[in-house]
Amino acid sequence: MTLHAIILPVNFIDTAKIKISSGKGGNGVVAWRREKYEPNGGPAGGDGGRGGTVYIEADENLGTLLDFKYRAIFKATDGEKGGNKNKTGKAGEDLLIKVPCGTIVKDASTGEIIADLVVHKQKILLAQGGRGGRGNQHFSTSSRQAPHYCEPGEPAIERELDFELKLIAEVGIIGVPSAGKSTLISVISAAKPKIAEYHFTTLVPNLGVVKKPNGDGFVIADIPGLIKGASEGAGLGHDFIRHVERTRLLVHVVDASGSNSFDPIEAYETIQEELKAYNKILAKKKQMLVLNKTDLMQEDELKEVVDRFKKKKLKPLLISAATKQNIDKLLNELFEFLEKNPKEEKVEIQTYYDPESTDHKLDEYVVYKDNQMFYVEGKKIDGLVSVAKLNDYQSVGHLMRILKKIGVFTELAKHGAKEGDVVHLSGIQFEYSPDTMIMT
Repeated sequence: MTLHAIILPVNFIDTAKIKISSGKGGNGVVAWRREKYEPNGGPAGGDGGRGGTVYIEADENLGTLLDFKYRAIFKATDGEKGGNKNKTGKAGEDLLIKVPCGTIVKDASTGEIIADLVVHKQKILLAQGGRGGRGNQHFSTSSRQAPHYCEPGEPAIERELDFELKLIAEVGIIGVPSAGKSTLISVISAAKPKIAEYHFTTLVPNLGVVKKPNGDGFVIADIPGLIKGASEGAGLGHDFIRHVERTRLLVHVVDASGSNSFDPIEAYETIQEELKAYNKILAKKKQMLVLNKTDLMQEDELKEVVDRFKKKKLKPLLISAATKQNIDKLLNELFEFLEKNPKEEKVEIQTYYDPESTDHKLDEYVVYKDNQMFYVEGKKIDGLVSVAKLNDYQSVGHLMRILKKIGVFTELAKHGAKEGDVVHLSGIQFEYSPDTMIMT
């Protein structure tokens, strides 16, 4: 059988941290009709445009998280404020972040998984754009025909996210350091891993693709060497053991000669214990036991090692990656296994709903006292003050009514505010009284 191979991207970054922000909604405006034949005019303030929304999408054409090493802040554009003549402001542009299939997205502050992106084109909402504020045209009533106020746009949603990429390889090569895994993957694929006679030569998983003449094939991953305690963080195993979770088959390579300073049986059992300690499901994953470096052994020495494994009811395949002995047999068995155990059909793309992706924190603000003055801070407060016309009694009155409604006056009283105390709202100074506040 003639086998052809190609190599996947060699740059491999499997974790990343980014900050994202949706676009804030544009403010509504206060405007009036100034048209011929309409001497009385009327409210004509347009609505603000909605802010851009941030999405994330799995892309099978990407292989690493390398792009996020050079760019860590992603922001959708803001919506524009409304215009006169009831014109709505321009909406902000949405932002689509693309990541490799196999990327897990977590909320950095809580560690909670937001999405597990496995299927190509799987798309998840990360941060919803803010709704545009309403212009004064919406607040006209029979008793108030000329409203002097409008709404602010909803604030942006800002989040810090962790990405973790799990390889989606069909076959994973595992084993203790220096068992010959890198040599093996270099022989059966076009991968060119770093190979040397010392532990932990492989610092990142090496990826290769082995193809049959008809074009069929499989992705194979050489997982960095594991040692005792890897599941608890020892060596490199803690960082990379998770990459075996999505493989269909594990090829467990053992140095039969013991030239890597590990007894073959102990080496085998060490890996099994670490897989089980990390995740019991991993210990039950189907494995193929391969004894490597048989070219370094005498026939009687090899038989003794094989017999020790047989006593454990294990049937190893004997190979020499260095001399390519039995490599064709290994590949044939791999292809046969993968043919008999086909991939699970791709499930329908799931729709996730993450409450944090749509929570603009509109009701969140903080009240505190510092140096005999009181401060009220929050995105909602900033928005309300930004659209208030502070030289217009009607607009200021509307602002005060909203502040009362959301509990600002109550909170100030709880913090000890008294008549005449100074209160800072979004950088503007007011004088407090239980019923209202006057700008000073």
